[in-house]
Amino acid sequence: MLSVDPSGFDVASALAHYAEHGYARLGKVLDDTGLEALRERADDLMLGRVAYPGLFFQMDAPSGRYEDAPLGLGWQGPSLDYRKLEKLELDPRFRAWLENPLFERIARAVIPDDIVLYRAILFHKGQAGGSNLPWHQDGGRLWGISQEPELQIWTALDDAPVDGGCLEVVPGTHRGGLVTPLGGVIPPDRVAAADAEARRLLLPVQAGEVLLIHNHIWHRSGPSRTGQRRRAFSTCYMSAKTRCVRKKKAPRVFPPVFRREPGDTPPGR
Repeated sequence: MLSVDPSGFDVASALAHYAEHGYARLGKVLDDTGLEALRERADDLMLGRVAYPGLFFQMDAPSGRYEDAPLGLGWQGPSLDYRKLEKLELDPRFRAWLENPLFERIARAVIPDDIVLYRAILFHKGQAGGSNLPWHQDGGRLWGISQEPELQIWTALDDAPVDGGCLEVVPGTHRGGLVTPLGGVIPPDRVAAADAEARRLLLPVQAGEVLLIHNHIWHRSGPSRTGQRRRAFSTCYMSAKTRCVRKKKAPRVFPPVFRREPGDTPPGR
């Protein structure tokens, strides 16, 4: 599904920008055939034409408020109003994309150990616009793991223009670590103190483009005001040494993706 040569792609420049700013653009690296295959499968899953035991679903809030999104309901029947679908590593098409050799080069350059998935997730803003996701960080106690992950790879399955629910970031904020030990949504007083509105950077993309996103960079997305859907596939990679530390449920087991073989040397950046 790659539209570029993974061995010849300039990973070093992308990773340097990522280290400094907390995000990087890879450009359009998903080819048109792969793009259509993933779009089709995303809708298959939402409409129940394809199903896997254990897939996680969350409906969007009719109000468009992030705070109103229902929790714990799961599958609510065929609908294109789901806000997110998780555990997409269960699907062969999404699994093939998240394991592609370009992503492997990048992940292994950032993470020196065997690599597992924290999550493989579809974020969806429907024709009504979807939810307004506030400034947040992906980590902290909320994530229930023994060490912080630091690499997410975000693939646009639809165009996400400035008014179409594109990602927004505050560059460099990943270097400050977590704002609160809990992680997740950043308190309004901290947003105001950091002058986040003035420092924000919008990242409009076309379908097939890919972004690297550091877990700790402040990021958000607004509703789509174009009347068009916005589907995006995000995968979080982390060290296989990471352990689930939650107590109320059985510990999670994180799916392996990239293993080092004896004698392997880290791939060149």
